[in-house]
Amino acid sequence: MRIAIAADHGGLPLKEELVPFIRTLGHEVDDLGVHTPAPADHPDAAEKVGVAIRGGLADRGVVLCGSGVGAVMAANRMEGIRAGVGHDSYSARQGVEHDDMNVLALGARVIGGELARDVVRAFLGASFTPEERYRRRIGKMEALAKRYGPGTLAGS
Repeated sequence: MRIAIAADHGGLPLKEELVPFIRTLGHEVDDLGVHTPAPADHPDAAEKVGVAIRGGLADRGVVLCGSGVGAVMAANRMEGIRAGVGHDSYSARQGVEHDDMNVLALGARVIGGELARDVVRAFLGASFTPEERYRRRIGKMEALAKRYGPGTLAGS
């Protein structure tokens, strides 16, 4: 698979650990940054990963920030992106199998390197289970997005 990965400054150290690890699993990795510890914003990292997936340049993505929460919120504002925070292998695997999750968000200040590798391995090793109930639920999520849009931020 082709994997896009990006981080803000808080996720940089863990991203640098995960890029070579993902390659050892046999995947092609597109490291979309950041590459320095200078302050960077998680919405920019999420956008880079989302654009790669939407454009067919990546099959799945990993986005990192300090908690994983901001990155997942930003990623889910993009049509066609189904992102989830996964700080355990079960959630990462089930997110793909049941919800066709295509972006894994990780909090570099929440999860250590060894656990992150286990979670990424589970995420990349899982496949969507195309049972009717899972397809129906994804359809309902897509319908929500069409009815209500991506949402608005406080103060906008």
